[in-house]
Amino acid sequence: METSEKPVQNQENDNEKQPKKRSQADKVGKLKYLLQKDQKLDKDIAEIRAMVSTLLEGLESSLHYDQPRIEKLACEDEIDRAILQVLYEAGSPGLLPKDAATKLDRYKINRHHVRRRLVRMNKRLQKKIKKSIVEQRGWHWALTGFAFEAYGVTEEDGGI
Repeated sequence: METSEKPVQNQENDNEKQPKKRSQADKVGKLKYLLQKDQKLDKDIAEIRAMVSTLLEGLESSLHYDQPRIEKLACEDEIDRAILQVLYEAGSPGLLPKDAATKLDRYKINRHHVRRRLVRMNKRLQKKIKKSIVEQRGWHWALTGFAFEAYGVTEEDGGI
């Protein structure tokens, strides 16, 4: 007589399968599950952004930005770069948006577009490194001191 290692009461046929456990997506629904995962990822990204901004604030005194870095952070396309170049050439007094638009007539933009683009560039840079690239001086727009330093720094001078 043969003895089996498994007790008789718990023996199962090999043909029978264990019921498959349901995943969390099956329990709560796929859409709700994906929304929960999305919320968790958004929370994680917000924490990472907070940590990075804290690190940047601590390292701010040792960071030096140059023209390509500033353009990469603030500019969206070549029109933004051209607007900043025109303002850099204008110097400290700055330019009226309509004067900048006439200098950039090949792009077919008007003064409203110039002003809107300047404000958006400032917002982008404020969001990333908490600095402004342009400021309004009366009716004129001019590069800030931070931007003049960045445009004046060359790679040989030790910019980032």
